[in-house]
Amino acid sequence: MENYFWYVLAGVALVLVVAAVTIIVGNRRALPPGQSPAELPASGDEPTETEPAEPVVAAAEQAAVEPERPEAPESRLARLRRRLSASSNPFARGLLSILSAETLDEATWEDLEASLITADLGVGPTSELIDALRAELSIAGNADAARAKAVLRSELLRLVGPDDNRGLNLTGADGLPGVILVVGVNGTGKTTTIGKLARVLVAQDHSLVLAAADTFRAAAAEQLKTWGDRVGVEVVRGPEGGDPASVAFDAVAKGIADGVDVVVVDTAGRLHTKTGLMDELGKIKRVIERKVPVTEVLLVIDATTGQNGLAQARVFAEVVDVTGIVLTKLDGSAKGGIIVPVQRELGVPVKLVGLGEGADDLAPFEAEAFVDALLEES
Repeated sequence: MENYFWYVLAGVALVLVVAAVTIIVGNRRALPPGQSPAELPASGDEPTETEPAEPVVAAAEQAAVEPERPEAPESRLARLRRRLSASSNPFARGLLSILSAETLDEATWEDLEASLITADLGVGPTSELIDALRAELSIAGNADAARAKAVLRSELLRLVGPDDNRGLNLTGADGLPGVILVVGVNGTGKTTTIGKLARVLVAQDHSLVLAAADTFRAAAAEQLKTWGDRVGVEVVRGPEGGDPASVAFDAVAKGIADGVDVVVVDTAGRLHTKTGLMDELGKIKRVIERKVPVTEVLLVIDATTGQNGLAQARVFAEVVDVTGIVLTKLDGSAKGGIIVPVQRELGVPVKLVGLGEGADDLAPFEAEAFVDALLEES
């Protein structure tokens, strides 16, 4: 009797297991492909059709890559005054020391001379400025602040060169794109400067293509592409370690085919003492000019390197005929005086200045705005 009871109990359990399996299998067969039981509507609810998620994702991606509208270059000059004023700039403080002096004695002139040389104005330009100021201001040994400021402004403008043509040559011959070749030593922020330059050109309604011809630094092409994507500018790149001249050539060919205004070519940072690398730079320029003339060669110089920038500039100018200078890290630098000797050394003007770390902190250089910023007392 006892055995019979256990047989009955086992039979009931078997029936229940079979029933459960049948229900589960039936439900799974009724589910739409890919749907799990957890996704079934609650009891009493009717299943409803839903719109696919793809259009929402696509819209989000489109918004993410919507090109930015960079700040107009003209409005950036307001920041120039703030960042070069005496409150934050050692070069400016040195210049303004003469305005606060009660008497213009020999010690005052020596202090001013030391400040200007420390700011890398150079011995020659410093002597010129001191001599001119002494001739104009050393009357009875008293300092007239207003007159001193006017004379100082006039002499600084003369040194910086107010009449130099600082515009970028963006116009190619016969409707072809202009080509800007950007060169410089390692660590000057060259690729970042090109990204910021692209923003300046886009803000001025120019169309352009960027060439990632720095094929030696693994992150350079990706970095440039990130800058280009932000403003809707295409970047032509090649294989890592590939021929940079070939990348530059392909970018120019694409610029011609697309009818853009400008092609901007990045190059690998190189030490000015490395002959092989400098020769390669000359090759890049020659290969580009098989298609179109290079209309602008910009040398990027870090303002904080001071007189070292002059040695760099000399060699680059011999190789690629530099037409303009981009001075980065100018804000807050004690070396801002380098503008004068580097222009004299190369016989070409500073055309752009970097004012900070922001995306729109590259501005066209204006001599009067620069001098007025240095002489702004607050």
